[in-house]
Amino acid sequence: MRIVETYSHRVHEEETWITLSDGCRLAVRLWRPVDAERHPVPAILEYLPYRKRDLTASRDAQTHPYWAGHGYAGVRVDIRGSGESDGVLTDEYLQQELDDGVEVLRWIAAQPWCTGDIGMVGISWGGFNGLQIAALQPPELKAVITLCSTDDRYADDVHHMGGCLLGDNLSWASTMFDANACPPDPALVGERWREMWMERLEGSGLWLATWLAHQRRDDYWKHGSVCEDFSRIRCPVYAISGWADGYCNAVFRLLDGLEVPRKGLVGPWAHKYPHLGVPGPAIGFLQDALRWWDHWLKGIDTGIMDEPMLRVWMQESVPPSARYDVRPGRWVSEPEWPSPRIVPTPFRLTSGHDLEPEVARIGADSALDDVPLTIRSPLFVGLYAGKWCSYNAPPDLPHDQRDEDGGALIFQTAPLEAPLEICGQPVVELDLEADQPVAMVALRLIDVGEDDKATRVSYGLLNLTHRDSDEFPEPLEPGRRYRVRVLLKHIAQQFPAGHAIRLSLSSSYWPLAWPAPIPAKLTLHPAECRLVLPCREPQPDEEAALPAFAEPEGATPLARTLIQPSQEAWRVIRDLGNDRTTLEVINDEGTYRLDDIDLELAVRVTERYSYAYGNYDSLSGWTEWRRSFARGDWQVHTVARTLMTSDAEHFRLRATLDAYEGESRVFAKTWDETIPRDLV
Repeated sequence: MRIVETYSHRVHEEETWITLSDGCRLAVRLWRPVDAERHPVPAILEYLPYRKRDLTASRDAQTHPYWAGHGYAGVRVDIRGSGESDGVLTDEYLQQELDDGVEVLRWIAAQPWCTGDIGMVGISWGGFNGLQIAALQPPELKAVITLCSTDDRYADDVHHMGGCLLGDNLSWASTMFDANACPPDPALVGERWREMWMERLEGSGLWLATWLAHQRRDDYWKHGSVCEDFSRIRCPVYAISGWADGYCNAVFRLLDGLEVPRKGLVGPWAHKYPHLGVPGPAIGFLQDALRWWDHWLKGIDTGIMDEPMLRVWMQESVPPSARYDVRPGRWVSEPEWPSPRIVPTPFRLTSGHDLEPEVARIGADSALDDVPLTIRSPLFVGLYAGKWCSYNAPPDLPHDQRDEDGGALIFQTAPLEAPLEICGQPVVELDLEADQPVAMVALRLIDVGEDDKATRVSYGLLNLTHRDSDEFPEPLEPGRRYRVRVLLKHIAQQFPAGHAIRLSLSSSYWPLAWPAPIPAKLTLHPAECRLVLPCREPQPDEEAALPAFAEPEGATPLARTLIQPSQEAWRVIRDLGNDRTTLEVINDEGTYRLDDIDLELAVRVTERYSYAYGNYDSLSGWTEWRRSFARGDWQVHTVARTLMTSDAEHFRLRATLDAYEGESRVFAKTWDETIPRDLV
């Protein structure tokens, strides 16, 4: 990344406060041109619970001063109950959070340094609430950039996929269990810090129990899902994600569903800002965002809206790996989405495990495909799947799919005679039956190289009780045949000549998804099954005319002193002596000091997902977060642990939260919750 030190505007930085109408104070870090009170500027708001003072300070320092140097006010606000802001945070995307956000916009617009025109930007949580607040139509909000977010909190978030309960639901709940236990900084709030900390420790609660109480698409998940009424968003939206991110599908739905001016961008990245994007190539996102802000907040014709509605990174084939520095490929574009240039191309599944273009099956003897195929997958299918939402640190992308395919039904094309490119959402249509009332199916689209290495390209899950509705699931009738559609993740991918395309089907995908209560056998009737690929012809002249993204830029990073280096690991442990298998994930961020505020921080995260061979009642997910803050005599640390287990009827949660000042434990709380399974 190129560090920019000289700007057209000198930048003033300050910590300040917003007092809301109910007296609650929100903590703010503000960057703006020094002469903004004489020459007001538009503002860019980022509104998060992730602690501007420390946990996002390094990222914020490279982003908001950059925009401020180009004539904007960068406003970074900690939501109620986080960082140094007053209050207690008890769940994500509460109406209180959104109402506060509207007040924050009103406060910013009233400041003498602001023109009254404001944009919202954010990745993940900040991408969510940018859309959600836009749906409330505050007049001050003129444009949004939403990154790695969703329009649908049930169907396409960290909690569920295809009606299946995701393992990331536990992982993410544990992240917030830890975050909500962090203390405010005494350097900003004074002696109130301990009272505020104790209030949060006692009051924030076990979010995982709340989420597990809602296993179907009910009003809880509809709240904050802007797909419920896209027409409520009336300001322009730029939606961005990455193929390795969990949220790439939302970009396409937003382009399709919104009626306002909009753009979409999907790169090769994991859950990262594109100027920090891994896998690369990273791009000059801050410059691209400036073109968006200049157009919508300053009325400058930057040409950004004359460019194609959608740009995506067409990935080239690579060998399987849990981590990539760079994904080779090229930028391609579509002037609109859905695009009439995407051609749905069906491939038939056969009883001989072939995957054949439907056009080649015309006149073939379909009786050969009437032989049913069965599968009852072992629980090891999924151990090499990576995370639903990749952060690419620790290495969390899917590895060689041959390690998974021994427990799956596989269907494969002959080696391709010419390259094939897809862009969009693959769909699988199945004719199947199950021998249990609750069952799931997992499907993986795989690029098989000439050396037989198998790289996952896309995948999809379906809880078969949700075959017709996520809101009103119905148990299966064992032995009855059902026709179902499984939506895979959107992708842009080239399959080279000589490679084969594989579709793998399994009845479990642990621990990416929590398995069905009882191991189910699926019976597939291939004659009525097909894979539909969104094929796209290359457009070389059009691609050559696309303006190139600039190289990544950013403001001067914060000075940090490394005290202890980070460590990371992703281990699959097969203990044959005890017939137990464990996936262990370790992400130790080490210890470092933020030099400007003389604050030492450390965090170590351990996750373990395990099962005993063939025993569905032995499934367990365990997480532990250890975090510390230190400045001189002020030293605090927290330990947050969660254990989730299940049997055929219930989920059980056991959790502990301990907080320490120095070596003295000053807070301890335990939870033990049993929650009935609801067709999951």
